[in-house]
Amino acid sequence: MRMRQSISQFETAFEQERRRREQLRHRAANRSRARRINRDQQHGTVRFSIFAVCLTVTVAVVVVTMFETLAYLMA
Repeated sequence: MRMRQSISQFETAFEQERRRREQLRHRAANRSRARRINRDQQHGTVRFSIFAVCLTVTVAVVVVTMFETLAYLMA
């Protein structure tokens, strides 16, 4: 009887440990996923900002060049 009880306790403890490890693995995966999403969002914001600045500079250069050319042709 004592042997069966200790085996049963061992199996219970083993199962609890397995569940605990599985929960830890899931938590780590969720944290990793959250960090990746956050990092991608930050990188997306930086990329969009760079794109907006480049577009604005391009528009400014084209407008200045266009009016300089127009002024040159009218003179």
